[in-house]
Amino acid sequence: MRCGRSVIDLPRRRAARPRTRACRRGRAPPLRVPCTAAPRPSMCLRGDPVPTRLSSATLSKLAISLRSSFWFLPACIVLASIVLALGLVALDHRLGSAPGEYWPWMFAVGADGARELMATVAGSMVTVAGVVFSITIVALAQTSTQYTSRVLRNFMRDRGNQVVLGVFLGVFAYCLCVMRTITGSDGDAEGFVPLVAATAGLLLALVAVAFLVFFIHHVAASIQSGAITHGIAVDTLDTIDTVFPDALVGEETPLDRDAGGGLHWYPVHATHMGYVERVQYQALLEFAREHDVVVRMECHLGDFAGPDLAVASIGAQRPPDAQAMRRLAGLFAIDSYRTIEQDVAFGIRQLVDVALKALSPAINDTTTAATSLDYLSLILRRLAGRHIEPRPMRDGDILRVLPAGPGFERLLGLTFDQILENAHGNTTMLLQMLRAIAQARRVTGSPRRRRLLDHKREMVAEVARRTASCSDARQRIEAQLAGDAHLAGG
Repeated sequence: MRCGRSVIDLPRRRAARPRTRACRRGRAPPLRVPCTAAPRPSMCLRGDPVPTRLSSATLSKLAISLRSSFWFLPACIVLASIVLALGLVALDHRLGSAPGEYWPWMFAVGADGARELMATVAGSMVTVAGVVFSITIVALAQTSTQYTSRVLRNFMRDRGNQVVLGVFLGVFAYCLCVMRTITGSDGDAEGFVPLVAATAGLLLALVAVAFLVFFIHHVAASIQSGAITHGIAVDTLDTIDTVFPDALVGEETPLDRDAGGGLHWYPVHATHMGYVERVQYQALLEFAREHDVVVRMECHLGDFAGPDLAVASIGAQRPPDAQAMRRLAGLFAIDSYRTIEQDVAFGIRQLVDVALKALSPAINDTTTAATSLDYLSLILRRLAGRHIEPRPMRDGDILRVLPAGPGFERLLGLTFDQILENAHGNTTMLLQMLRAIAQARRVTGSPRRRRLLDHKREMVAEVARRTASCSDARQRIEAQLAGDAHLAGG
């Protein structure tokens, strides 16, 4: 029998020779197994399976999804309630009837009474849980209609709503677990009544009543415009302190996107379509150091990405292998919605949407729009004093990563442009925008940012003069502009 070699055996020619000689001496040929080993990195194709190891971006995306989900925390509370029920029942097995003998006023309950108590509490808890869920859905629908659908995730991630739902479902599960352990009936010496667990169920029912009162108050307070805009502003300011922690000193140096001359740039496309939620910057640096390349981000946080759009580019002397490109693409967490954890622009986007909804003819609520603009002014002042332009990341003196960021000009336009287009003739909003620009101008020491703010003030002034509804409105606008000019000159 002749032992031939296939193409995949050629790189292992030396290892195959002993087997071939054995075949020639009449021995049984070795069993050939089809080669299913993973190809070398340089031979990987775009259609090869992605490694099963979870990337840091995938784990980050999972953490964000669990944080904003409406089921994870309630599920944890239900599991904790089941464990508590089993633990107290085990304690009752060890204590026996001692609690009823020493404290009859607290634990004196028979089998029928304990069973009826647990059934009543369980039935009431599942009913109230349905009411809580219905109230939550109504609040979400009203918020989406009155303000904007982009704030719905703020309600879903609200810990108060999640805890209340979890408490009611947890008490329900607790009562079911305890009720199934009750055996016998009143006067039955062989029966078992978990006295401690049954009493704990009664106490948990009273706690659930307190949570119901809290939930009604919490929902009534959380759907008010002031609470919604305040929550968005707090999250946005926290993100600013995390993403832009350094104060602005002097003038920013724009990032040179063409750095790394002499390299060939190879685009890395997104793995699927959606919005860039999060980027692992430290992982980008480690990737560039490991492969001795330069990574350049081609999109900002919050930008839309797709399989035909590049999220990054690799600067190298030779083409990178497909496996490395897939690994780099996996460092960008992409999903169907934006998140605020790293995306400052998304916080501004939500407040602007609330203002636009309030200014629409269907709502016509200038007070809510002015409230949103108050918080936008605060965010703009915080941004005006921070270093925003992304800095290149280096490994010693070697350039490794060229990040991408929105920049102050883009954030300034996002804050005012759409509101200005919808505030024609609204003197209250136009005056408030002029005051917000003047306050931000006093905070920043950057000449370039002051020029951008001055240009934006001229845009608002032009619209205000052209659309003023009466002479009194024109006088108020000119007085505001005169005061701003005086402060700028001073």
